[in-house]
Amino acid sequence: MTSQQITIFIILAATIGLFLWGRWRHDVVALAALLACVITGLTPTEQAFDGFSNPAVITVAAVLVLSKGLQSTGAVEAMAQRILPQRGSLLPSLAMLVGLGALLSAFMNNVGAMALLMPIAMQLANRQNLPPGKVLMPLAFGTILGGMTTLIGTPPNLIVSNFRRGATEVPFDMFDFLPVGGGIALVGILMCVFLGRWLVPSRARSDGGSFDTGTYLTEVHIGEGTKAVGRTLGDIEKRLDEFDAQIVGLVRNDFRVTAPYPGRHLQAGDILVIEADPEGLGATLTRLGLKLEEAVPTEPVEGDSVEADASETDESPRTDADDPARHATSSQARSPAETVVPSADEGAEREEKEPEERKNAHQDIVIQELVVQPGSPVIGRSASDLQIRTRFSINLLAISRTGHRSIRRLRWTDLQAGDVLLMQGRPEAISGFANEYNCVPLAQRSILIPDTRKASLALVIMVAAILLAAFDFLPVALAFTAGVLLFMLTKAIPLRQVYESIDWPIVVLLGAMFPLAGAMADTGAADLLARTLLAQIGDLHPAITIGVVMLVTMTLSDFMNNAATAAVMCPIALGIASQMGVNPDSLLMAVAIGASCAFLTPIGHQNNTLILGPGGFSFGDYWRLGLPMELMVLLLGVPLLMWVWPL
Repeated sequence: MTSQQITIFIILAATIGLFLWGRWRHDVVALAALLACVITGLTPTEQAFDGFSNPAVITVAAVLVLSKGLQSTGAVEAMAQRILPQRGSLLPSLAMLVGLGALLSAFMNNVGAMALLMPIAMQLANRQNLPPGKVLMPLAFGTILGGMTTLIGTPPNLIVSNFRRGATEVPFDMFDFLPVGGGIALVGILMCVFLGRWLVPSRARSDGGSFDTGTYLTEVHIGEGTKAVGRTLGDIEKRLDEFDAQIVGLVRNDFRVTAPYPGRHLQAGDILVIEADPEGLGATLTRLGLKLEEAVPTEPVEGDSVEADASETDESPRTDADDPARHATSSQARSPAETVVPSADEGAEREEKEPEERKNAHQDIVIQELVVQPGSPVIGRSASDLQIRTRFSINLLAISRTGHRSIRRLRWTDLQAGDVLLMQGRPEAISGFANEYNCVPLAQRSILIPDTRKASLALVIMVAAILLAAFDFLPVALAFTAGVLLFMLTKAIPLRQVYESIDWPIVVLLGAMFPLAGAMADTGAADLLARTLLAQIGDLHPAITIGVVMLVTMTLSDFMNNAATAAVMCPIALGIASQMGVNPDSLLMAVAIGASCAFLTPIGHQNNTLILGPGGFSFGDYWRLGLPMELMVLLLGVPLLMWVWPL
C-alpha cells in the first residue's frame, strides 16, 4: 500500500465517520474532505472545483428548479386532486396515493413530491380514522422507490451515470433505470399498501413545536364559466365535504346571507364564505376552479395597474353609517383576477401619492401567516379600517380564529388577539405590516393558490425537457437547463424563487465529492478495495458479488447521504468490474439501487425525516416495514440485474 493510498483511506474513513456522526452538515464534511485532498496533493489545485461543472451537479440543480415550478404553480396539486379518489376504502385510495407519489418522484425531486402529497395523506388518514403514520410511511417509501426508475429521479442515478460515462464514454439514458427500478418499485408499492397497515406502528402525531392554525374563514369568488355557476349550494357543499370544508355564508350583490338555502342556485359574481383548513383551502380552489375574493394577480393585467387594487371602496375607513348595499356596484363589477380602474381624478391623485416601488408590486408575491399579538394596534379594527391594501399593498386572504365565527364580511371583521391572518404580498411589505402592528410571522405555508396558466406552462416545459433528454436531442444537463431558462423567460415562477429552490448543500456535496472519488481512482485505492473484497467472495457466484455491493451500498445509505454513498461506492464497483473483467453496468446499477433504498432509519433519506414528526415515529419504528423492503430489494434486484444487465 502506497503512502497516497494510506492518505486517501484516512481521508475516506474520516469523511464516512463524520457523515455517520451527523454533527456537521454533509456539505461541510464534503468541503473539508476536498480541502484535505488538495492539501495532501491527491487532487491538483487546478482541478479542485471541477466537480461543480460536472453534468450531474448541473442536472440536479436544474431538476430542483423545475420541481419547484411544478409545486409553486399548483400543477401537481391540481393533478393529484383530479387523479386521487376522494371517497372509498383505504386500500384503493392508498394504492393510488403511493402510486402517484412514485410517478411524480420519477420526474421531479422526490422530497418535493412527498411534501406536496403529505396534506392529502393526512386527509386520507383522518378520513379512515387511522394514525397518520399508517399512510405517511408507505407514501414516503413509495416516493423513494419512484426515484430509482429514471435518470433524473434521484441524485445517485445521475452520479452513477456520470461514472459510467467516465468508464465507457457513454452515460446511462433517461429510462435505462426503468426495467430494474420499475420492477422493484412495483413490488415495493404493493408491499407498502398491503403490509404497511400491519407493519407500520400506530403512533400519535407529534405536534410539539408546531403551531396549529385551525381552520380559515375566507371568501371565494365564483367567476364566469366556473364549474359552480348554475349549481346549487347543496351540490357544492357535497364537493367541499371531500376537503373537510363547509359553506358558512353567501354574498350576492354585497348582501350576506347566513345559513343559505341549499337549493339556491349560484350565479357568476356570487361570493361563498368558506371555512376550511389550510390544506383543504388549496384543494377546494383547485377542484372547483374558484378564486380567493381578496387575492390579486401576481402579474399586472394589461391596461390595469397594481395600484388600482387599492382604490376599491372597501379600503376606505368604515363608519357606522356604512351600508353593504352602497358597495354593490363595485363588488359586482370586480373579479379577483382583475383590478378595478379608478376614475381619472382618483387615478391622478393616487398616482402622485403612490411610491415608485409599488409599480413592481406584482413581483415576488408570497403567502404568509401572521399571528395578532395581545396589545396589537389591530385589535378591534378591521382590514378596511386599517387600509391594508392602500398603505401596504398587501391583501388579507383569510382569518383563522378559535372558538368564534364572524358573520361579517372578511374585510369588515374586527380582529382579535390570537387571530391568524393569511396575508398575500411582497415579503418586505408583509414584514413592514407585522412590525408596525405587533404581529408575529409564522413560517410561510405552501398553501397553493392555483394559477391555471402558469401550471400548464410549467407542465409543458417539464415534459419538453424530459422528451429532449429521453430522445437524445440534447444532453440531460442541457435539456433541463433549457427548461430552467424557459421558466425564467416566461416567469413561470418568480426569478427569486429560481435560486431559492436549489438545495445548495446537495450541490456543494456533489461538487466536492467528485474530486474525492477521482482521487480514489487515481491513487489505486478503489482497485485495492475491490481486490480485497474479491479475495473474500471471488470464488462465489457473480450474483453474490452483485448482492454484496448492493448490500454494502444500502447499509451505508441508511446512515449517510445517498449521493455521498454513491460517490464513494462507484469507484469500488468499477474496480471490482475491472478485476473480474466484466461489464460494469450491473455493478453500477447495484450501487444506484442500493443508494436509493434507505428504509431502515429516519436519517437515511430526507423523506423518512420528513414524516418523523407528523407520523409520531421514533428512530426504531422504521425497520418494521423497512427491513422487509430492503430484503425484497436484494432478493428481487439481483436477479433483475443479472437478467437486464448481464455481466
